[in-house]
Order: sequence, then structure tokens, then C-alpha cells
Amino acid sequence: MSRDPNRRPGWSAGLDIGGTKVLGVLLDGGGEVRHTVRVPTRPGASGVVGTAEEVVRRLCDEAGLGVDDLVGVGAGVPGLVDPATGTLSHAVNLGIHERELELGGMLGARLGGVRVTVENDLNVAAVGAARVLGLSGDLAFLALGTGVAAGLLLGGELRRGRRGAAGEIGHLPYRPGGPACPCGQRGCLELYASGAALDVAWPPRNGRPAAADLFAAAAEGDPLAVEVRNGFADAVAAAVRLLVLTCDVEHVVLGGGVADVGEPLLRAVAERSHGQADDSPFLRSLAVPERLRLVPRDQPVAPIGAALAARARVAGGPRTVVV
Repeated sequence: MSRDPNRRPGWSAGLDIGGTKVLGVLLDGGGEVRHTVRVPTRPGASGVVGTAEEVVRRLCDEAGLGVDDLVGVGAGVPGLVDPATGTLSHAVNLGIHERELELGGMLGARLGGVRVTVENDLNVAAVGAARVLGLSGDLAFLALGTGVAAGLLLGGELRRGRRGAAGEIGHLPYRPGGPACPCGQRGCLELYASGAALDVAWPPRNGRPAAADLFAAAAEGDPLAVEVRNGFADAVAAAVRLLVLTCDVEHVVLGGGVADVGEPLLRAVAERSHGQADDSPFLRSLAVPERLRLVPRDQPVAPIGAALAARARVAGGPRTVVV
């Protein structure tokens, strides 16, 4: 039962469901984060649904709300998502191998019938980044993590594509004839511009993530670190260029684990982007480096975007817009 049905209208919960943790936020009616909860992910269909339910209930308990006080719950997940039905498939990082897991329906039932919106995690990150950074206009959220992919927010709406593959630029060939990619192609961009690629090129040392260690060593003048950093930044700049040339987005927001490096990453990518345009008046006219943004480290953009997506879905139907 709701503890106060007239209290705090418009509140929604958002979840970022990953292979290691579920991070949840509770947004008030104005879109401000009021509470956060983080718990380890329990794998498999029942484990993921149970973990998600736990996070939502803990968020509501901290705010003194009942679950049915929420206008909706949003869940950002890796894998292929059908937002219209709330189904998820091929989310191997979550231990989910079912072709069509009814995640939205299962979680909604566990929460007493509250409406659950399920979206790809990068899509909700794009929505959250737009809100957190106060950006209008077309936007791409470029995630530099285990792989490389982008969430696209165009004309205020998410661009998912025919089969949910819009923004999968990590599998565009960057160096034809390069190493084999798990996708079956060779020389894919994510083999050069991802956190996993950095782990190979600059194995972690000193107990720090590879990206942090690499950029620190490069700043100290280590010649090998400078070479590896520049090669990585060049690949990321190529990803940014692809997003601008294909979608002409006004903003490209760098996110994912590698983005924790912060301003040094932004500067390196901007410098390489300038270099790629040296011989092209056309590229220079597009001002690609000026479109770069960095996601704030202390802002959980994916669950924020998931909560906003849930509220927008209730208010406006199946198309997710920034609210």
C-alpha cells in the first residue's frame, strides 16, 4: 500500500543494470536525484529481476514512499531490447541467454504492477547526459568501456534503429586486415578505442586502472605511454568523427570507464581530432573537437536517464524524449 498517495508527485526510479552491479536512483518530480542505492548483481533471469526489485524497494524505503507512489521505473540494460514490450535478449554479461526475457513484465509484477520501461543502457545514458549537462540539440553518448558504442538522442528522441543496433560503431572496421574481432570482422574500432584495448596495450600496474595509469605515465613523459595514449586517442577521435559525419550531432559526450580519466582524455581526443582535420577543409568546417563533452564522474547518467525514460513513457507513449 502507498504510504501517502498525494505525496511527492512525479517521482520515478531508474536502474543501471550491469554485469557486476545494479545502480539505482530516485528522482523527484523536478528530475533531481534524491537517493541512490548500489548492490551487486545476481546473475541469471531470476537473479537480475530480484536484484532490481531489491534496489527499487530500498530506494522507496529511504524516501518514505511506497512503490506504488512512483509514476514508473526505468531499467537500462545491456543487450538487445524491445522497449515496446520490455523484452531483453542476448544479455550474456547478465547471465541471461533467453532469446526474449520479459524483463519489464516480470519486474513490474514483482513491484505490484508499477509500470517498468526497459531500454538499452547506452540509450538511457544519452538521455541522462543531456539532462545532467544541460544540453539541447542532437547528442551522442560515446561509451568507452569493455567495448565501444554510442547512444543516440536525435530531435529529442532516441534513435534505436531497425534491430536496435544504431550506434554500434565499435564494429566498424578501423584498420582493415587488423586483428580478429569477436564479431567476426577484423580491425574493428573497439579493438583500438576501448578500455579492453587499453588493458592489452598498457597492462594495468600499480593497482590502478590501465587508463589512469597510462595517462599519468604519459603526462610524466614516458615515451611508450605517450605513443599508446596518442594511438588510443586517435581511435576515439575517429569514433567521434564517425558520429559527426553520420548523424551531425551537436554534442558527443565521452563516457564509460575510460572517461574517469577526465580532462586529460578530453584534451587528448580533441588534439587528435584537430590533427585528423589538418588536411581537410571540410572536416575543419565541421568543428568536430568543439562538439566534445565529458560526462561528470559524480553523476550516474544511466540510471538518471532510465528514470526520465520511465516518466516520459508514461506521459507521452513509446517514444522516449528528454523531460
